Amino acid sequence: MRLITAHRILISAGIAFFLFYAVFQLRLYARGAGTAPLVQAAVAAAVAVGFVVYYRTLKRWGRRP
Repeated sequence: MRLITAHRILISAGIAFFLFYAVFQLRLYARGAGTAPLVQAAVAAAVAVGFVVYYRTLKRWGRRP
């Protein structure tokens, strides 16, 4: 396995984790746990979006110009 393939797998796992965590925190917020879960869900969603943007740049890695 090439290093870039392993990197893509780890980034994908990070995206899945942060999306799961955002949903988990939104469920806590819906139950009335205050505003902290809402803030944490927003931050987790932002990190997931950042990872998606980064993942899309990985298509160019390993190719000759």
